[in-house]
Amino acid sequence: MSDSPLMPEDSVDSSTDTPLIFTTPSLARRMACWFYEGMLLFGVIFLAGYLFGTLSQTKHALDNRHGLQAFLFLIFAIYFTWLWSKGQTLAMKTWHIKVLDASGQPLTQSRALLRYFLSWVWFLPPIVAAIPFQLPAPVVGLLVLVWVFVWALSSKFQLRGQYWHDVWAGTQLVDVPKKT
Repeated sequence: MSDSPLMPEDSVDSSTDTPLIFTTPSLARRMACWFYEGMLLFGVIFLAGYLFGTLSQTKHALDNRHGLQAFLFLIFAIYFTWLWSKGQTLAMKTWHIKVLDASGQPLTQSRALLRYFLSWVWFLPPIVAAIPFQLPAPVVGLLVLVWVFVWALSSKFQLRGQYWHDVWAGTQLVDVPKKT
């Protein structure tokens, strides 16, 4: 299912008036891209953390922790909204994946921002579920890993093999042909 072609109604090759056909990247490629994106975000986190610590004059990492988390949430929103509205993040370029809206057009910034908010479904459910039980951090981490695995596999039950947050946001991940 994950390599099924997509034929958006509004996407037509203007030179031939034929519909463009998009292919959904395999789940393994999308997850490899997701993991690589996480590694690249360490640089963004480092720079944002340094900037926040300098501007707020935070002396200890645990001081002003919630402020830093809110700042990182905002920085991530800007990072992903801007790059998704351009079509790709660096990790997506590396793995030849592009994000488009359901009709095959580039994302608007508002749709990219909606996709960002909906993408938190990758992390929030296990974290919120763990709060009442006051579970230790390693257990919460394990719950998040299990949830990510389950959430990724749930895309196999979506008709076009897309992640559910992409369906809800009206977006799609598509293959980008490699340039030869």
